[in-house]
Amino acid sequence: MEVSLELGAPQGASKCFDDDGRLKRTGTLWTASAHIITAVIGSGVLSLAWAIGQLGWVAGPIAMLLFSFVTYYTSALLADCYRSGDPNTGKRNYTYMDTVRANLDGFKVKLCGYLQYLNIVGVAIGYTIAASISMVAIERSNCFHKNGDDSPCQVNSNPYMIMFGVAEIIFSQIPDFDQIWWLSIVAAVMSFTYSSIGLSLGIVQVIKNGGVRGSLTGISIGTVSEMDKIWRSLQAFGDIAFAYSYSIILIEIQDTIRAPPPSEAKVMKRATLISVAVTTVFYMLCGCMGYAAFGDMAPGNLLTGFGFYNPYWLLDIANVAIVVHLVGAYQVYCQPLFAFVEKWALETWPRSQFIGKEIQVPLPARRSYKLNLFRLIWRTTFVVISTVVSMLLPFFNDVVGLLGAIGFWPLTVYFPVEMYIVQKKVARWSTRWVCLQLLSLACLAITIASAAGSIAGVVSDLKVYRPFKAS
Repeated sequence: MEVSLELGAPQGASKCFDDDGRLKRTGTLWTASAHIITAVIGSGVLSLAWAIGQLGWVAGPIAMLLFSFVTYYTSALLADCYRSGDPNTGKRNYTYMDTVRANLDGFKVKLCGYLQYLNIVGVAIGYTIAASISMVAIERSNCFHKNGDDSPCQVNSNPYMIMFGVAEIIFSQIPDFDQIWWLSIVAAVMSFTYSSIGLSLGIVQVIKNGGVRGSLTGISIGTVSEMDKIWRSLQAFGDIAFAYSYSIILIEIQDTIRAPPPSEAKVMKRATLISVAVTTVFYMLCGCMGYAAFGDMAPGNLLTGFGFYNPYWLLDIANVAIVVHLVGAYQVYCQPLFAFVEKWALETWPRSQFIGKEIQVPLPARRSYKLNLFRLIWRTTFVVISTVVSMLLPFFNDVVGLLGAIGFWPLTVYFPVEMYIVQKKVARWSTRWVCLQLLSLACLAITIASAAGSIAGVVSDLKVYRPFKAS
């Protein structure tokens, strides 16, 4: 799994090329922020009202603030590892795996690779499920509006997963990460759209209820069993972790930023601060207002809690925005995996015409598209497989919690901390070293607990689930 991605490069930079011989990067603070917001404000925001509902008014917001701080802090540590040595002229590390390879040993490189790409596969599955839920909600909403509130309006989500998969097959043919900046901006706008609608509907529901619902400790024992209360609380941590998860693609985003000055690390830290601050405000508003509106009955997907009735058109707009956002977010997450497999294949079979040859396909306005047959077949196969798996396991809330739990500690905390210690030569048993290790251990405990809660939720769902059945 260890693949060197470094290309031979001329010394110094020119008007057309950066210091590593690659075409000049054009990313800015704002394009990096758009990528991050697209990745962070994903479908996870819709589960936050449910998560706060399990933890209550005290632990819920505190947990959200802690996760935001940890995510920002460890992302800043990771950003410092993009270049080895001098932050302006040191050797670039193009991917998360390259960064680990430059600072840690071979086993950890392989472990990082497996975890990163497994998490990306999981995100692809989770986003496919979330998109289908929104498309089903649109059809059911229109069905109720047309046929009356008592109509059964059963809808099978599988055709919608297939439609989403077809869209991803098309967009997955965009060759490189730096060419999807426009898709990230559209997706970021969509994320604010549906988050704002969810927030507004929550405010209206609170006014309609005549007050704020919920309790200091969350859903009460009696409404659920004592054991369920424990599992649900643990799963809530996983849902919050998933809502902040983007470290697995941080280095790939940073590699799109134009060359210094200022250094890529400084730009990335500012982009992270802006993005995490903005998303945390949205998360707090949406999560807390959702809990205030529904109390212990806060749904796993906030928008479904408002029913499928009036204002049905507003809910339709929100769900369309979710689908458009997830189309872009899917690509932001999967591009690093696509690039890794293609570079590995090219280095393994450098003379293969099937892998290396690009066919010029003419487009309007004197443009052309470079069609690569291996890219076409491999990326299409990936999307098809992830779509089929999504059709077999459509458990949005539990899948979200499990993905957040699996990826949070190793990729968001452990590797950034360990690499920073090596890169900055932090002395063992110094105050900084001890604090970093305590942070890592605390996050490990949260990851294990969250994973246990989410697995319990999936097992519970599997007992009553029937594949391919309309709901």
